[in-house]
Amino acid sequence: MEKETANSGARRNEDIALDLLKFVANSTSFGRPVAPSTGFSSTPAPKPEDQVNQLLDLYSRCLAVVGGK
Repeated sequence: MEKETANSGARRNEDIALDLLKFVANSTSFGRPVAPSTGFSSTPAPKPEDQVNQLLDLYSRCLAVVGGK
């Protein structure tokens, strides 16, 4: 029975971290393409692999915060 409690607690932390990731990403427009504008663009669009790595890093940070590490 204790094993189920430990697993459900870990799953709960993962769910909370995922919700935190979604909140941060939506609040900051993280991962969304930049709207084209007139003039010169100072930064090129990030590669999809870079965006995935950034999201995974952000999720790891969220999980650490939720876990109290």
